[in-house]
Amino acid sequence: MSAAFCRGHDRLTDESRSPATQGTVLSLVVVDNLRKVYAGSEAGVVALDGVSFAIERGEFVSIRGPSGCGKSTLLHILGAMDRPSEGSVRIDGQELAALGVDAMARFRRRKVGFVFQSFHLLPTLTVAENVMLPLTLDGWADRPAVQRTAELLEGVGLASRGEHLPSQLSGGEMQRAAVARAVAARPELLLADEPTGNLDSQNGERIMELLASLNRQSGVTVVLATHSEEAAAYARRTLRLRDGLLQQDGEDARTRSPV
Repeated sequence: MSAAFCRGHDRLTDESRSPATQGTVLSLVVVDNLRKVYAGSEAGVVALDGVSFAIERGEFVSIRGPSGCGKSTLLHILGAMDRPSEGSVRIDGQELAALGVDAMARFRRRKVGFVFQSFHLLPTLTVAENVMLPLTLDGWADRPAVQRTAELLEGVGLASRGEHLPSQLSGGEMQRAAVARAVAARPELLLADEPTGNLDSQNGERIMELLASLNRQSGVTVVLATHSEEAAAYARRTLRLRDGLLQQDGEDARTRSPV
C-alpha cells in the first residue's frame, strides 16, 4: 500500500470540532446510555438499551453479536446516519444531537467513512468518479481531487480500473473501491458494516488486511460490525451486543498481533 494512500489528515474540519476538544486529549468516541427505540408494537422495538462505552483514537474495535442485536443500528448512529432516542454520542468532542441537518451532513462527509456490505457504488459513475464523489461534494478543487483519487486507486490495487463501471468489477474489486471512497476525505472514524459479508474468503481477507493496514499506517479509528470470526480477529478489542445490551467489552484473545 502506498504511503500517499495511508498519509495522515492534512485538511482541518473545524466545523465539527468543538472548542473544548482543542489542545485536549479525549476519546474519539464517547457513548453514554444510548437507547434507540423504533415504532412498532405498543412499547416499540428496542434496538439499543442503555449502551455506554468509549473508543480511543487509533483503536480497531469489532462489534459482535447475533442478528438483530443492534450492531448496524449502533454504527448508523455513530456515523450520524440516524439519531438516538435517548442518551449521548460524542465524536471528537462534538455532541451529535446538537448538530442540525446541514452540520450533520458536513460531519458525515469530513469525519466519518462508511463501508457497507453491499458496496453501494453508483452504477452510472466510473470507479474513479465514485471514489472522487465525497471530495466533489465537499468542494475540493479538480486537480487535488483527481490526484487524491489516483493515489487511492493505486493504494487499493485498482489503478488500471478507474475508467471502468462498477458492473465491470468483481465483488472484491467493488469493495476495495468502496474502501477507497470511504477514506477519500481522510476521516478520523471508519465504520465497516459486514464488509466481507458478500465476498469469498480470499477477497474477504484482502479487505480486512486493507482495513488493518489503514488503521496501522494512517491511524484511522476502525469500528467493524461483523458475524465473521475471521474478520473480527483483526480487531484489538471486541464489544459484544445481545438484545440491545452491551454484554462484554474487552480484548479478544484471538486478535492478531500488529505487523
